Amino acid sequence: MSITRRVFLKGGALAVVGTSVVPSFLTRAVYAAETATAGTSKKRLVVLFQRGAADGLNIVVPHGESAYYSMRPSIAIPRPKGSEGCIDLDGFFGLHPSMTAFKPLWDAKHLAIVHAAGSPDTTRSHFDAQDYMESGTPGVKSTEDGWLNRAIGGIKEKDASPFRAVAMGGALPRTLAGTIPAVAMGNIREFAVGGRSPGAGATAASNSFEAMYEQSVDTVLHGTGNETFEAVKMLKSADPEKYTPAAGANYPRGRFGDSLRQVAQLVKANLGVEVAFADIGGWDHHVNEGSVQGQIANITRDFSQSIAAFWTDLGDLAEDTVIVTMSEFGRTARENGNRGTDHGHANVMFVLGGPVKGGRMYGRWPGLQQEHLYEGRDLAITTDFRQVLSEAVYGHLGNKDTSKVFPGFDKGSPKDFLKYLG
Repeated sequence: MSITRRVFLKGGALAVVGTSVVPSFLTRAVYAAETATAGTSKKRLVVLFQRGAADGLNIVVPHGESAYYSMRPSIAIPRPKGSEGCIDLDGFFGLHPSMTAFKPLWDAKHLAIVHAAGSPDTTRSHFDAQDYMESGTPGVKSTEDGWLNRAIGGIKEKDASPFRAVAMGGALPRTLAGTIPAVAMGNIREFAVGGRSPGAGATAASNSFEAMYEQSVDTVLHGTGNETFEAVKMLKSADPEKYTPAAGANYPRGRFGDSLRQVAQLVKANLGVEVAFADIGGWDHHVNEGSVQGQIANITRDFSQSIAAFWTDLGDLAEDTVIVTMSEFGRTARENGNRGTDHGHANVMFVLGGPVKGGRMYGRWPGLQQEHLYEGRDLAITTDFRQVLSEAVYGHLGNKDTSKVFPGFDKGSPKDFLKYLG
Protein backbone atom coordinates (compact mmCIF):
# COMPACT_ATOMS: atom_id res chain seq x y z
CA MET A 1 0.00 0.00 0.00
CA SER A 2 1.31 3.45 -0.81
CA ILE A 3 1.46 6.19 1.79
CA THR A 4 -1.86 7.80 1.02
CA ARG A 5 -4.88 9.12 2.85
CA ARG A 6 -5.78 5.51 3.72
CA VAL A 7 -2.56 5.04 5.67
CA PHE A 8 -3.02 8.22 7.70
CA LEU A 9 -6.63 7.41 8.57
CA LYS A 10 -6.10 3.72 9.32
CA GLY A 11 -6.50 2.87 12.99
CA GLY A 12 -7.60 6.33 14.06
CA ALA A 13 -4.35 7.96 13.07
CA LEU A 14 -5.55 11.42 13.98
CA ALA A 15 -6.16 10.28 17.53
CA VAL A 16 -2.58 9.00 17.65
CA VAL A 17 -1.21 12.28 16.36
CA GLY A 18 -2.99 14.34 18.97
CA THR A 19 -6.36 15.72 19.82
CA SER A 20 -5.69 19.43 20.13
CA VAL A 21 -3.20 20.62 17.51
CA VAL A 22 -2.63 18.97 14.14
CA PRO A 23 0.04 20.64 11.97
CA SER A 24 -1.20 21.82 8.61
CA PHE A 25 1.13 19.59 6.61
CA LEU A 26 -0.48 16.53 8.24
CA THR A 27 -3.96 17.92 7.73
CA ARG A 28 -3.13 18.29 4.04
CA ALA A 29 -1.95 14.69 3.89
CA VAL A 30 -5.03 13.31 5.62
CA TYR A 31 -7.57 15.24 3.60
CA ALA A 32 -5.76 15.40 0.25
CA ALA A 33 -8.20 12.99 -1.35
CA GLU A 34 -11.14 15.16 -0.33
CA THR A 35 -9.85 18.45 -1.73
CA ALA A 36 -8.93 18.59 -5.38
CA THR A 37 -6.26 21.22 -4.89
CA ALA A 38 -4.84 20.00 -1.58
CA GLY A 39 -1.08 19.88 -1.73
CA THR A 40 -0.99 19.75 -5.52
CA SER A 41 0.02 23.34 -6.23
CA LYS A 42 3.38 23.21 -4.43
CA LYS A 43 6.38 23.53 -6.70
CA ARG A 44 9.05 20.85 -6.33
CA LEU A 45 12.69 20.75 -7.39
CA VAL A 46 14.50 17.40 -7.55
CA VAL A 47 18.30 17.52 -7.90
CA LEU A 48 20.19 14.45 -9.08
CA PHE A 49 23.98 14.25 -8.81
CA GLN A 50 26.07 11.95 -11.01
CA ARG A 51 29.10 11.33 -8.79
CA GLY A 52 32.39 10.41 -10.40
CA ALA A 53 32.40 12.82 -13.35
CA ALA A 54 30.08 11.53 -16.05
CA ASP A 55 31.26 11.41 -19.65
CA GLY A 56 28.87 13.93 -21.19
CA LEU A 57 30.28 13.33 -24.65
CA ASN A 58 29.17 9.70 -24.60
CA ILE A 59 25.87 10.49 -22.90
CA VAL A 60 24.70 13.20 -25.31
CA VAL A 61 26.79 12.45 -28.37
CA PRO A 62 27.86 15.20 -30.81
CA HIS A 63 27.53 12.81 -33.75
CA GLY A 64 27.71 15.73 -36.18
CA GLU A 65 31.22 16.57 -34.93
CA SER A 66 33.89 14.68 -36.91
CA ALA A 67 36.56 15.44 -34.29
CA TYR A 68 34.58 13.40 -31.77
CA TYR A 69 35.17 10.25 -33.77
CA SER A 70 38.82 10.91 -34.52
CA MET A 71 39.58 11.40 -30.80
CA ARG A 72 37.68 8.33 -29.63
CA PRO A 73 38.54 5.48 -31.99
CA SER A 74 37.35 2.68 -29.68
CA ILE A 75 34.75 4.23 -27.37
CA ALA A 76 32.86 6.68 -29.60
CA ILE A 77 29.13 6.07 -29.98
CA PRO A 78 28.31 5.42 -33.67
CA ARG A 79 26.24 7.87 -35.65
CA PRO A 80 22.48 7.21 -35.72
CA LYS A 81 21.84 3.98 -37.57
CA GLY A 82 19.22 1.56 -36.34
CA SER A 83 19.68 0.17 -32.85
CA GLU A 84 23.49 0.35 -32.90
CA GLY A 85 23.99 4.08 -33.19
CA CYS A 86 23.04 6.97 -30.95
CA ILE A 87 19.43 8.16 -30.82
CA ASP A 88 19.26 11.27 -32.97
CA LEU A 89 17.79 14.37 -31.35
CA ASP A 90 18.32 17.26 -33.73
CA GLY A 91 20.63 16.14 -36.52
CA PHE A 92 23.80 16.98 -34.56
CA PHE A 93 23.32 15.56 -31.06
CA GLY A 94 22.05 12.16 -30.03
CA LEU A 95 21.45 10.16 -26.87
CA HIS A 96 23.48 7.08 -25.99
CA PRO A 97 21.52 4.12 -27.41
CA SER A 98 20.91 2.72 -23.92
CA MET A 99 18.90 5.85 -23.06
CA THR A 100 15.78 4.98 -25.04
CA ALA A 101 13.68 5.86 -21.97
CA PHE A 102 14.54 9.54 -22.48
CA LYS A 103 13.42 9.78 -26.10
CA PRO A 104 9.65 9.93 -25.36
CA LEU A 105 10.32 12.68 -22.80
CA TRP A 106 12.28 14.62 -25.42
CA ASP A 107 9.57 14.10 -28.06
CA ALA A 108 6.89 15.27 -25.59
CA LYS A 109 8.99 18.41 -24.97
CA HIS A 110 9.38 17.72 -21.27
CA LEU A 111 13.14 17.13 -21.47
CA ALA A 112 15.71 19.83 -22.22
CA ILE A 113 19.47 19.35 -22.49
CA VAL A 114 22.20 21.86 -21.66
CA HIS A 115 25.53 20.82 -23.19
CA ALA A 116 29.00 22.22 -22.47
CA ALA A 117 27.80 23.10 -18.94
CA GLY A 118 29.67 22.88 -15.66
CA SER A 119 31.66 24.59 -12.95
CA PRO A 120 34.18 27.26 -14.01
CA ASP A 121 36.60 26.13 -11.32
CA THR A 122 39.67 24.42 -12.78
CA THR A 123 40.05 21.62 -10.24
CA ARG A 124 40.14 18.03 -11.42
CA SER A 125 39.63 16.70 -7.89
CA HIS A 126 36.37 14.83 -7.40
CA PHE A 127 36.13 15.91 -3.78
CA ASP A 128 36.75 19.59 -4.37
CA ALA A 129 34.60 19.80 -7.49
CA GLN A 130 31.65 18.11 -5.82
CA ASP A 131 32.02 20.36 -2.81
CA TYR A 132 32.03 23.47 -4.99
CA MET A 133 28.96 22.40 -6.95
CA GLU A 134 27.01 21.43 -3.84
CA SER A 135 27.92 24.62 -2.03
CA GLY A 136 27.21 26.65 -5.16
CA THR A 137 30.42 28.63 -4.70
CA PRO A 138 33.11 27.34 -7.09
CA GLY A 139 36.62 27.90 -5.78
CA VAL A 140 35.45 28.89 -2.28
CA LYS A 141 36.09 26.25 0.37
CA SER A 142 34.90 28.32 3.32
CA THR A 143 31.18 28.18 2.43
CA GLU A 144 29.40 26.41 5.26
CA ASP A 145 25.98 25.74 3.76
CA GLY A 146 24.69 24.32 0.49
CA TRP A 147 22.92 26.11 -2.36
CA LEU A 148 19.81 23.95 -2.14
CA ASN A 149 19.38 24.77 1.54
CA ARG A 150 19.81 28.48 0.78
CA ALA A 151 17.32 28.17 -2.07
CA ILE A 152 14.46 27.09 0.19
CA GLY A 153 15.70 29.30 3.01
CA GLY A 154 14.72 32.30 0.93
CA ILE A 155 11.14 31.12 0.56
CA LYS A 156 8.80 31.97 3.41
CA GLU A 157 6.83 28.93 4.46
CA LYS A 158 4.26 29.07 7.23
CA ASP A 159 4.12 25.87 9.28
CA ALA A 160 6.69 24.18 7.01
CA SER A 161 6.67 20.42 6.82
CA PRO A 162 9.62 18.54 8.35
CA PHE A 163 9.75 16.78 4.98
CA ARG A 164 10.27 20.06 3.16
CA ALA A 165 13.84 19.09 2.16
CA VAL A 166 14.62 15.41 1.69
CA ALA A 167 17.78 13.58 0.62
CA MET A 168 18.09 9.90 -0.14
CA GLY A 169 21.22 8.51 1.48
CA GLY A 170 22.79 7.67 4.80
CA ALA A 171 24.03 11.21 5.47
CA LEU A 172 22.84 14.69 4.68
CA PRO A 173 24.51 15.85 1.44
CA ARG A 174 26.58 19.01 1.31
CA THR A 175 23.97 20.78 -0.79
CA LEU A 176 21.32 20.54 1.96
CA ALA A 177 23.54 21.61 4.86
CA GLY A 178 22.38 24.85 6.42
CA THR A 179 19.83 26.55 8.62
CA ILE A 180 16.75 24.93 7.10
CA PRO A 181 16.05 21.50 8.64
CA ALA A 182 16.46 18.66 6.17
CA VAL A 183 15.83 14.93 6.36
CA ALA A 184 18.29 12.30 5.09
CA MET A 185 17.17 8.72 4.75
CA GLY A 186 18.73 5.57 3.38
CA ASN A 187 15.18 4.36 3.06
CA ILE A 188 11.86 5.48 4.46
CA ARG A 189 12.22 3.29 7.55
CA GLU A 190 15.75 4.43 8.42
CA PHE A 191 16.55 8.11 8.41
CA ALA A 192 18.11 11.01 10.27
CA VAL A 193 17.28 14.68 10.58
CA GLY A 194 19.48 17.64 9.77
CA GLY A 195 22.63 15.56 9.36
CA ARG A 196 22.98 14.77 13.09
CA SER A 197 24.29 11.39 14.16
CA PRO A 198 22.59 8.95 16.56
CA GLY A 199 24.03 8.65 20.02
CA ALA A 200 26.62 6.07 20.98
CA GLY A 201 25.25 2.56 20.80
CA ALA A 202 22.20 3.55 18.81
CA THR A 203 21.51 1.85 15.51
CA ALA A 204 20.51 3.90 12.51
CA ALA A 205 17.75 1.44 11.73
CA SER A 206 15.91 1.59 15.02
CA ASN A 207 17.03 4.50 17.14
CA SER A 208 18.43 7.31 15.03
CA PHE A 209 15.37 9.49 14.69
CA GLU A 210 14.09 8.86 18.19
CA ALA A 211 17.48 9.60 19.75
CA MET A 212 17.92 12.81 17.83
CA TYR A 213 14.35 13.90 18.27
CA GLU A 214 14.48 13.71 22.04
CA GLN A 215 17.33 16.22 22.10
CA SER A 216 16.54 18.45 19.18
CA VAL A 217 12.85 18.89 18.48
CA ASP A 218 13.09 22.65 19.06
CA THR A 219 16.42 23.32 17.37
CA VAL A 220 16.11 20.93 14.44
CA LEU A 221 12.38 20.79 13.83
CA HIS A 222 11.66 24.28 15.11
CA GLY A 223 9.29 23.17 17.83
CA THR A 224 6.78 21.27 15.72
CA GLY A 225 6.35 18.97 18.70
CA ASN A 226 4.88 15.54 19.25
CA GLU A 227 2.45 15.91 16.36
CA THR A 228 5.32 15.93 13.90
CA PHE A 229 7.07 13.09 15.70
CA GLU A 230 3.98 10.92 15.57
CA ALA A 231 3.53 11.73 11.89
CA VAL A 232 7.10 10.63 11.22
CA LYS A 233 6.54 7.42 13.15
CA MET A 234 3.53 6.76 10.96
CA LEU A 235 5.62 7.33 7.89
CA LYS A 236 8.21 4.87 9.12
CA SER A 237 5.56 2.27 9.85
CA ALA A 238 4.39 2.28 6.23
CA ASP A 239 6.27 -0.56 4.57
CA PRO A 240 7.95 0.85 1.43
CA GLU A 241 8.15 -2.65 0.00
CA LYS A 242 4.37 -2.57 -0.36
CA TYR A 243 4.35 0.69 -2.28
CA THR A 244 2.91 0.23 -5.75
CA PRO A 245 4.19 2.71 -8.36
CA ALA A 246 1.84 4.04 -11.01
CA ALA A 247 1.17 1.92 -14.06
CA GLY A 248 4.09 2.07 -16.46
CA ALA A 249 6.59 3.28 -13.83
CA ASN A 250 9.11 0.48 -14.09
CA TYR A 251 12.01 1.30 -11.79
CA PRO A 252 15.19 -0.71 -12.45
CA ARG A 253 16.59 -2.61 -9.51
CA GLY A 254 19.38 -0.87 -7.66
CA ARG A 255 20.11 2.01 -5.32
CA PHE A 256 19.27 4.85 -7.71
CA GLY A 257 15.95 3.41 -8.83
CA ASP A 258 15.03 2.69 -5.21
CA SER A 259 15.91 6.25 -4.23
CA LEU A 260 13.68 7.80 -6.88
CA ARG A 261 10.86 5.38 -6.13
CA GLN A 262 10.91 6.50 -2.51
CA VAL A 263 11.09 10.18 -3.45
CA ALA A 264 7.96 9.60 -5.55
CA GLN A 265 6.36 7.87 -2.58
CA LEU A 266 7.08 10.83 -0.31
CA VAL A 267 5.82 13.36 -2.85
CA LYS A 268 2.63 11.41 -3.51
CA ALA A 269 2.05 11.08 0.24
CA ASN A 270 1.43 14.84 0.17
CA LEU A 271 3.83 15.57 3.02
CA GLY A 272 5.02 18.93 1.75
CA VAL A 273 8.23 17.95 -0.08
CA GLU A 274 9.66 21.01 -1.83
CA VAL A 275 13.19 19.89 -2.68
CA ALA A 276 14.65 16.41 -2.94
CA PHE A 277 18.17 15.17 -3.62
CA ALA A 278 19.51 11.82 -4.79
CA ASP A 279 22.77 10.70 -6.32
CA ILE A 280 24.16 7.92 -8.47
CA GLY A 281 27.83 6.93 -8.43
CA GLY A 282 29.96 4.89 -10.80
CA TRP A 283 30.79 7.40 -13.55
CA ASP A 284 34.60 7.48 -13.15
CA HIS A 285 35.51 5.42 -16.23
CA HIS A 286 39.28 5.61 -16.57
CA VAL A 287 39.51 2.05 -17.91
CA ASN A 288 37.30 0.19 -20.41
CA GLU A 289 34.53 2.75 -20.48
CA GLY A 290 32.83 0.96 -23.34
CA SER A 291 30.74 2.30 -26.18
CA VAL A 292 27.36 0.91 -27.19
CA GLN A 293 27.99 -1.84 -24.64
CA GLY A 294 29.96 -1.80 -21.40
CA GLN A 295 30.19 0.39 -18.32
CA ILE A 296 28.83 3.59 -19.85
CA ALA A 297 25.91 1.72 -21.40
CA ASN A 298 24.98 0.01 -18.15
CA ILE A 299 24.98 3.14 -16.02
CA THR A 300 23.23 5.38 -18.55
CA ARG A 301 20.51 2.73 -18.87
CA ASP A 302 20.00 2.67 -15.10
CA PHE A 303 20.12 6.47 -14.94
CA SER A 304 17.61 7.13 -17.72
CA GLN A 305 15.20 4.33 -16.87
CA SER A 306 15.07 5.37 -13.21
CA ILE A 307 14.33 8.99 -14.07
CA ALA A 308 11.73 8.06 -16.68
CA ALA A 309 10.01 5.75 -14.17
CA PHE A 310 10.03 8.53 -11.57
CA TRP A 311 8.45 10.92 -14.07
CA THR A 312 5.74 8.40 -14.91
CA ASP A 313 5.16 7.59 -11.25
CA LEU A 314 4.50 11.24 -10.37
CA GLY A 315 1.56 11.41 -12.75
CA ASP A 316 -0.15 14.81 -12.62
CA LEU A 317 2.29 15.95 -9.93
CA ALA A 318 5.01 16.04 -12.60
CA GLU A 319 3.44 19.23 -13.94
CA ASP A 320 4.72 21.11 -10.86
CA THR A 321 8.04 19.29 -10.69
CA VAL A 322 11.42 20.18 -12.19
CA ILE A 323 14.28 17.65 -12.20
CA VAL A 324 17.87 18.81 -12.78
CA THR A 325 20.93 16.58 -13.17
CA MET A 326 24.56 17.54 -12.64
CA SER A 327 28.04 16.04 -12.31
CA GLU A 328 31.23 17.54 -10.85
CA PHE A 329 33.03 17.76 -14.22
CA GLY A 330 33.20 15.95 -17.54
CA ARG A 331 35.80 13.71 -19.15
CA THR A 332 38.64 14.30 -21.57
CA ALA A 333 37.67 14.69 -25.20
CA ARG A 334 40.21 12.06 -26.20
CA GLU A 335 40.10 8.51 -24.94
CA ASN A 336 43.17 7.39 -22.99
CA GLY A 337 45.42 4.38 -23.51
CA ASN A 338 43.14 2.20 -21.40
CA ARG A 339 40.06 2.76 -23.58
CA GLY A 340 38.66 5.07 -20.97
CA THR A 341 38.60 8.79 -20.28
CA ASP A 342 40.26 10.96 -17.67
CA HIS A 343 39.08 13.96 -15.65
CA GLY A 344 37.87 16.77 -17.89
CA HIS A 345 35.92 20.00 -17.69
CA ALA A 346 32.52 20.69 -19.32
CA ASN A 347 29.65 18.23 -19.14
CA VAL A 348 25.95 17.89 -19.91
CA MET A 349 22.93 18.70 -17.73
CA PHE A 350 19.39 17.41 -18.14
CA VAL A 351 16.36 19.49 -17.16
CA LEU A 352 13.03 17.65 -17.03
CA GLY A 353 9.64 18.84 -15.90
CA GLY A 354 6.15 20.05 -16.61
CA PRO A 355 7.23 23.72 -16.79
CA VAL A 356 10.27 22.95 -18.97
CA LYS A 357 10.60 24.06 -22.58
CA GLY A 358 11.85 20.69 -23.67
CA GLY A 359 12.73 19.01 -26.93
CA ARG A 360 15.56 21.53 -27.31
CA MET A 361 19.31 21.76 -26.83
CA TYR A 362 20.51 24.75 -24.81
CA GLY A 363 23.91 26.34 -24.50
CA ARG A 364 26.49 27.27 -27.12
CA TRP A 365 28.43 24.33 -28.50
CA PRO A 366 32.16 25.26 -28.43
CA GLY A 367 33.35 22.50 -30.74
CA LEU A 368 35.98 19.81 -30.32
CA GLN A 369 38.62 21.14 -32.66
CA GLN A 370 42.00 21.43 -30.96
CA GLU A 371 41.91 25.22 -30.81
CA HIS A 372 38.54 25.15 -29.07
CA LEU A 373 39.40 22.65 -26.34
CA TYR A 374 39.88 23.79 -22.75
CA GLU A 375 43.58 23.45 -21.89
CA GLY A 376 43.96 21.59 -25.17
CA ARG A 377 42.20 18.50 -23.85
CA ASP A 378 38.61 19.07 -22.67
CA LEU A 379 35.24 20.29 -23.84
CA ALA A 380 35.06 23.96 -22.88
CA ILE A 381 32.33 25.35 -20.62
CA THR A 382 29.93 27.80 -22.22
CA THR A 383 27.15 27.60 -19.59
CA ASP A 384 27.88 27.94 -15.88
CA PHE A 385 25.94 25.28 -13.94
CA ARG A 386 24.70 28.01 -11.60
CA GLN A 387 22.86 29.64 -14.47
CA VAL A 388 20.78 26.51 -14.97
CA LEU A 389 20.16 26.09 -11.26
CA SER A 390 19.40 29.77 -10.65
CA GLU A 391 16.65 29.72 -13.23
CA ALA A 392 15.08 26.72 -11.53
CA VAL A 393 15.36 28.49 -8.16
CA TYR A 394 14.04 31.80 -9.48
CA GLY A 395 11.42 30.68 -11.96
CA HIS A 396 10.22 27.46 -10.39
CA LEU A 397 10.72 27.60 -6.62
CA GLY A 398 10.02 31.32 -6.60
CA ASN A 399 13.11 32.50 -4.70
CA LYS A 400 13.83 35.79 -6.46
CA ASP A 401 17.02 36.57 -4.56
CA THR A 402 19.38 34.22 -6.39
CA SER A 403 22.34 36.41 -5.40
CA LYS A 404 22.08 34.88 -1.92
CA VAL A 405 21.66 31.38 -3.26
CA PHE A 406 24.70 31.75 -5.53
CA PRO A 407 26.78 34.56 -3.99
CA GLY A 408 29.21 36.22 -6.36
CA PHE A 409 27.55 34.85 -9.48
CA ASP A 410 26.28 37.14 -12.20
CA LYS A 411 23.93 34.82 -14.05
CA GLY A 412 23.90 36.95 -17.21
CA SER A 413 21.34 36.31 -19.93
CA PRO A 414 18.86 33.52 -19.12
CA LYS A 415 18.70 30.28 -21.08
CA ASP A 416 14.92 30.52 -20.79
CA PHE A 417 14.24 26.81 -20.49
CA LEU A 418 11.21 27.29 -18.25
CA LYS A 419 7.89 28.09 -19.89
CA TYR A 420 6.93 30.76 -17.40
CA LEU A 421 10.20 32.62 -17.91
CA GLY A 422 9.55 33.09 -21.61
